[in-house]
Amino acid sequence: MEFLYDFGYVLLGTCRDVLPIILLITIFQLFVLRQPIPYLRRVIVGAVYVIVGLALFLAGLEKALFPLGKIMASQLSDPAFIYGAGEMVTQADWKAYGWVYLFAAMIGFATTIAEPSLIAVAFKANEVSAGTISSWGLRITVAFGVAFGISLGTFRIVTGTPLYLYILVGYMVVIAQTLFAPKSIIALAYDSGGVTTSTVTVPLVAALGLGLATTVPGRNPALDGFGLIAFASLFPIITVMGYAQIMHWRTKRKR
Repeated sequence: MEFLYDFGYVLLGTCRDVLPIILLITIFQLFVLRQPIPYLRRVIVGAVYVIVGLALFLAGLEKALFPLGKIMASQLSDPAFIYGAGEMVTQADWKAYGWVYLFAAMIGFATTIAEPSLIAVAFKANEVSAGTISSWGLRITVAFGVAFGISLGTFRIVTGTPLYLYILVGYMVVIAQTLFAPKSIIALAYDSGGVTTSTVTVPLVAALGLGLATTVPGRNPALDGFGLIAFASLFPIITVMGYAQIMHWRTKRKR
């Protein structure tokens, strides 16, 4: 009964969030374009599927994935697990958190592969390019970028170094790559960085950062717990443009 009550609350919230989109499309279709809605019955059924699916997905995140990510981060970064039970630690040693970096990379890769927004962008990129851009190739490239970014972000939390240094250097690399990367991939690379920070990745990554900053000695969750999402959106841009540059160089070399 408690789950049904919580799900009903999430379902109402999802309806409230989706309603402005439905109203906007309906008003433009009927009063601006002055055209009937094509396949009205199919559109209504699809909208119901979307609302129910989003509600179930959000309920699952709240009940399972978000707590699981926080618990895993807390357990992996627990000083008793890292340094041994009974040992008092006031300052974190970054070399002792290897399992945390590995877990962050794996969770970043897995959530990105399952990210619905990235799947949609990869499908459209494959369709528009007539198969030149592989859907799975793009998803795996972006996933590697997110994995490296989140792993580096956990290293930043453990060491307590300033966030702006990483972001500044990262975007300097992006600007340099933009000057030399094939023009056909630049816009897609920037979009790939944006779609990674969506429904699957954000809850788990945010829980990972907060859980890690809570248990690492000398870290403040409010100051150090956030910032992983910035890494998750930055490094896919680098990996996608880097992959395109490598493939472009190999093609020119063969010719």
